Amino acid sequence: MTTSGLPFDDIRNLANQLPSLDEAAAGRVRGHLSGEGGEHGLGRLETLATWLAAVTGRAPARVARPVVALFAASHEVAHRLGTGDPVEEARGKVEAIASGAAPVSHLCAAGDLGLNVFDLALDLPVGDITEAPALDERAAAATMAFGMEAVAVGADLLCLGAVGGAADLSAMAVLSALRNGGAEEWAEAGEEAVALLDRALRTHKGHLGDPLEAVRRLGGREIAALAGAILAARTQKVAVILDGLAATAAAAALHALNPAALDHCLLADTRSEQHRKAAEHLGLLPLLALGTNGHNGVGAALAAGLVKAAGELGAGMAEVRAREG
Repeated sequence: MTTSGLPFDDIRNLANQLPSLDEAAAGRVRGHLSGEGGEHGLGRLETLATWLAAVTGRAPARVARPVVALFAASHEVAHRLGTGDPVEEARGKVEAIASGAAPVSHLCAAGDLGLNVFDLALDLPVGDITEAPALDERAAAATMAFGMEAVAVGADLLCLGAVGGAADLSAMAVLSALRNGGAEEWAEAGEEAVALLDRALRTHKGHLGDPLEAVRRLGGREIAALAGAILAARTQKVAVILDGLAATAAAAALHALNPAALDHCLLADTRSEQHRKAAEHLGLLPLLALGTNGHNGVGAALAAGLVKAAGELGAGMAEVRAREG
């Protein structure tokens, strides 16, 4: 096995030194929400409210500044999937979001969510993963560090995803590599995609035992940046909603480094049965079942409304308990 070396040392150290969740804060919120005999019947809303308190260390925990953060990049392998110009396709999606023409733009405006799109060197597609690594070690580590900047806006709920589906093939490859699976498990993606996945996994065989090495060889910039953002959010006690295959693959790499690395994360939706199985392996139960494709933050923006509502519910019931006391 080839390990990733010095550029990833800081990432590994950070993943292994994550703060614990605040169970005392969660307990206080649980006490506010639990009525006599549990008559409120809040179900998963109570779970969301207590989870939010545990992540943030606040009880109650209102969501004051939710932000959708999307990462955009391009991939050489897209040419093999019939994409004429992966750079122009990705840039068009970014411009639609920036101009307010994309669905996520409307959802963020309606839900009072911030919206940031990060351009990850769109003009420089990562290497064709069927032939060579997507990135070298230094570039992958630098991209993870750049992804950490997603928390710099001061969000207390960070919704993470990728622009478009350019990273989906890479995400499938990473997820298969981390679970020692094969390309055939993604049969629902179509014969062409399965053939490319099989070729990519065979090309990098023997070098995928280390999760960060799997990300840099197969993942591309979106997955690397998303991994960095997830880690940074945990260190800053920021709750996270993941959306799409790229975010799931990033989460899987961190989970492989530290099984507790995703305790501050929720999953918005799953796009397929295999995606659901991969998420289940990570302990991520989707909040929605709307069939969103995980692209461009639509599922994350919708799921954010549920988390915001849970936070408001916890705060409101805390006020009721205070008046009763």
